[in-house]
Amino acid sequence: MQIELPEKRYYSIGEIAKAFSVNTSLIRFWEKEFDILKPKKNAKGNRMFTPEDLKNLKTIYHLVKEKGFTLDGAKDFLKNNKKTPLNTIEIIEKLELIKKQLIIIKNEI
Repeated sequence: MQIELPEKRYYSIGEIAKAFSVNTSLIRFWEKEFDILKPKKNAKGNRMFTPEDLKNLKTIYHLVKEKGFTLDGAKDFLKNNKKTPLNTIEIIEKLELIKKQLIIIKNEI
């Protein structure tokens, strides 16, 4: 899944939910369920997600929504394989980008 967000220090929960095409309530639920999500809160109490949180959300989304893991299964997987899912997701994203570029080149020929 390719997430289209500008490079920023912090993202609001609305921006994150829109990028993942999910409800904000799901993001808040995942925040409670997964210890790796630790968004900062501003003076008003609004959640502000860092780029690191965004990476973790991509991993959670990939495991739960794309791979079909249960929440407990995803938690176990993240606990036992700390680096593996991030590397896999990064590789998939790069391959999707290459595929898009190749399709553009093919259409121009």
